Amino acid sequence: MTSPSRAADALPKSWDPGAAEAAIYQRWVDAGYFTADATSTKPGYSIVLPPPNVTGELHMGHALDHTLMDVLTRRKRMQGYEVLWLPGMDHAGIATQIVVEKQLAVDGKTKEDFGRELFIEKVWDWKRDSGGTIAAQMRRLGDGVDWSRDRFTMDEGFSRAVRTIFKRLYDAGLIYQAERLVNWSPELETAISDLEVRYEDVEGELVSFRYGALDDSGPHIVVATTRVETMLGDTAIAVHPDDERYRDLVGATLPHPFIDRQLVVVADEHVDPEFGTGAVKVTPAHDPNDFEIGLRHQLPMPTIMDSKGRIADTGTQFDGMDRFEARVAVRQALAEQGRIVAEKRPYIHSVGHSDRTGEPVEPRLSVQWWVKVESLAKAAGDAVRNGQTVIHPASLEPRWFGWVDNMHDWCISRQLWWGHRIPIWHGPNGEQVCLGPDESPPDGWEQDPDVLDTWFSSALWPFSTMGWPDKTPELEKFYPTSVLVTGYDILFFWVARMMMFGTFVGGDDAITLGGRRGPQVPFTDVFLHGLIRDEFGRKMSKSKGNGVDPLDWVEKFGADALRFTLARGASPGGDLSIGEDHVRASRNFGTKLFNATRFALLNGAALAPLPETDELTDADRWILGRLEEVRAEVDSAFDRYEFSRACEALYHFTWDEFCDWYVELAKTQLAAGLSHTNAVLAAVLDTLLRLLHPVIPFITETLWQALRSATMRSGTDRTGAGQPGSGQESLVIADWPQSSGVKLDPIAAQRIADMQKLVTEVRRFRSDQGLADRQKVPARLSGIDDADLSAQVPAVTSLSWLTAPEADFSPSASVEVRLGSKMDRTVVVELDTSGTIDVEAERRRLQKDLAGAEKELANTSAKLANEDFLAKAPAAVVDKIRERQRVAREEVDRITSRLAAM
Repeated sequence: MTSPSRAADALPKSWDPGAAEAAIYQRWVDAGYFTADATSTKPGYSIVLPPPNVTGELHMGHALDHTLMDVLTRRKRMQGYEVLWLPGMDHAGIATQIVVEKQLAVDGKTKEDFGRELFIEKVWDWKRDSGGTIAAQMRRLGDGVDWSRDRFTMDEGFSRAVRTIFKRLYDAGLIYQAERLVNWSPELETAISDLEVRYEDVEGELVSFRYGALDDSGPHIVVATTRVETMLGDTAIAVHPDDERYRDLVGATLPHPFIDRQLVVVADEHVDPEFGTGAVKVTPAHDPNDFEIGLRHQLPMPTIMDSKGRIADTGTQFDGMDRFEARVAVRQALAEQGRIVAEKRPYIHSVGHSDRTGEPVEPRLSVQWWVKVESLAKAAGDAVRNGQTVIHPASLEPRWFGWVDNMHDWCISRQLWWGHRIPIWHGPNGEQVCLGPDESPPDGWEQDPDVLDTWFSSALWPFSTMGWPDKTPELEKFYPTSVLVTGYDILFFWVARMMMFGTFVGGDDAITLGGRRGPQVPFTDVFLHGLIRDEFGRKMSKSKGNGVDPLDWVEKFGADALRFTLARGASPGGDLSIGEDHVRASRNFGTKLFNATRFALLNGAALAPLPETDELTDADRWILGRLEEVRAEVDSAFDRYEFSRACEALYHFTWDEFCDWYVELAKTQLAAGLSHTNAVLAAVLDTLLRLLHPVIPFITETLWQALRSATMRSGTDRTGAGQPGSGQESLVIADWPQSSGVKLDPIAAQRIADMQKLVTEVRRFRSDQGLADRQKVPARLSGIDDADLSAQVPAVTSLSWLTAPEADFSPSASVEVRLGSKMDRTVVVELDTSGTIDVEAERRRLQKDLAGAEKELANTSAKLANEDFLAKAPAAVVDKIRERQRVAREEVDRITSRLAAM
């Protein structure tokens, strides 16, 4: 048998995560625990990491994502699955190009100074030098990803997948080129995604001006706008068809003040006759709503700005002006003509801004490449409707259907150099051909200059990362993936696109994915978590100054503390608020677990067969029964992606029941020579550490290894699980706890509950009296046998710091505690506090208790005297209140007698 001190030596005296976590993680990686085997006979389980941008660093939202995915994959690995958690990064077209262009600008250079090919080489150089930041952060968090399969959305295999699906979509008539309205960034000179536009309330101006006659003598209409410069592109004025004020003007034309152009008055139901003058200017090439009106009425759509946002091709004095400079100049020119009717400033209105540059976005008519989404979106919606993919929580399904059932065609082209080049080649006579990855262009043909939207390539992520379009062992084993974990805020932008492409590829009978033909989805479950908020409920962001670098908290409190905080707050679809105090509390939880394990090992805890149930104490049967209940609850919660419920159950069992009560009771049992207590301590710790490992892997690995070491030295383990070569040398690959078959003994549980209440009440009395902790007080317990607590006397006296009464025992105070599920048993604890008790403090305490009892008696008596209540309330409710009245009356009598005696 090993000595307890030797077993405990496997642990440091205190837990220092900063000194231990990195080395533990590297041991896991070196052992190959996270490397998936596509030839394994185990059932497959897979998650692909939502690829962070190569330009960035992990923020708190990433830390939440990664923690939850790591919890899922670690648990499944312990459950016997062959697990693939596949990592990678996104090339982040716009963001990356901006970073490199800014570096060039330091030397006074632009990308045009280098040309396309050399500039792209410089971007690759930057990626090689700077792309490792996120990987290092992921290791610090403890991400159990398969580093051997790390992917990048611009690597060679990925490029092959992009060109393959582009051609298939193009050949199916689902990709086309058209002139449409897009979000345009004048600074970047490219179309940008809806996701890259944020709307902010800004102070502007609302200018009302006249088209037509300058007074009421002739036809005229007053319109209002916040962007008066766009009137240079107006081609119509729209009114509502039922608006009597303008009925005679519909179909008429009014001259443009600065351009040789007539504006037609059209009737359109889009117009709100109650807003403003009930008439709106129509600029089809520079406003989304106006564009739709222009299509309906076949209006001209002149573009009045160039790619940099300067007025162009209007033939007016405003040509060459920046759009904001033109705003002032046009307003002044209208005023000089006497056309300004009213000006309101400041006027607060919402304006779209580029998330990348911060500039106001310009709606602009532009020739772009588009994906026709109708059939793709329908397939994505049907996959959820028919249960192929399940969204958690189900309450977010309406949002999903609201998006996919009303989706507009997707602009996939960007006017950038960094990204996947659109695989379209143009011939010298306007010919056009789309080429797949294994096809070569005709001589003299030029490739389209645009690149694809980053979301186009990332939409292929679940299957392209596993080698598609080739048939690979990874696709056979791990596709479709098991679950996608992401925030609900990108449900449409990324999840919908992956579903569209996944169902398109998986619906092609010529393609076999995962060994199965026919319609498939990229993932069977979608778990949507909420947003990270600070402790005041505000969304975390850099702009608000409340964003926190997750690595700062990791450095201060350890990765386990951050992970537990995030998982404990994560529920399906719900936002979570966290602050430093939450992470500190999680660190303290780890310390509590560490200290309890160290105590157990110091006292000889080691895994060993447990004795028969009748040889166990009430405390043993209670803790083992509760452990099985918690195990079942944790399993159920994790299966439903209810991370918060699982963590709450583990937290309260660990801290409130195991550490605060059973460990303390174990001290009493060990002192009484009950050696099997060590086996119970070890059994509970073994299961508890396994259950906690997916959430807090570092400290649990350390503690479990110490327990395993103690068990191996003791020679008490009969399972072989702790032996070398058993496949259980690390918690990462240890077995997930199965049902023990132990049922919670209700009699033992009631006795322990009664003991806890008795100890708690005595401790409260001691605290009220100002008695120091651990100050021994002589006491006599009455009613113990009637309360069926005789076996708990050693625990009560030890945990309440009581001693047996001497022959001359003279009680000076007493505590009466009602026990049992019906509070029908009373234990009286008489204490000799002479020389220690503050009589006045005791009198004040009793008077406070008396006031509470009298209030309860008055309330219950009033209800029972209410005939209307007695007539309407259910009998069970009336009986309960009568019982409360009886207990309150007895409390009043007891406390009154005690005060009289004092």
